[in-house]
Amino acid sequence: MLLDPQLLADTRTWLARAAEDLRAAKHAFSADPPLFSDIVFHCQQAVEKAFKGFLTFHQVPFRKTHSLEEISEQCLELDTSLKAIVDRAVPLTEYAWRFRYPDDLETPSPEETKEAFAIAREAYEAVLPRLPREARP
Repeated sequence: MLLDPQLLADTRTWLARAAEDLRAAKHAFSADPPLFSDIVFHCQQAVEKAFKGFLTFHQVPFRKTHSLEEISEQCLELDTSLKAIVDRAVPLTEYAWRFRYPDDLETPSPEETKEAFAIAREAYEAVLPRLPREARP
């Protein structure tokens, strides 16, 4: 089956951006002290973009939103085997805004941050094999 080159390119772009967010999160661990707030933000972004890449490939429109619950529900309509990682990833939604503003002096704990990174990486890695090689970065 011949796949639409533009569809493949659009999907690859979402997945490449997700990979960049994972890379940024990983790099932020090496700061002294580690940038925990930035790490969890990039983790949420990585999951969001990986799921949007999955939806893009399947030509499922989605709203401009950071809600992993909303986006993942659409993913589950296509592939229920994503349920375990979706259930783990949905709580990362709050990292799109939590810890991002000056009036919020709280920061995530090292343990919370490591868990968010593990979940984000797992979500990204769960999406990849569900897409053709030509759609992957």
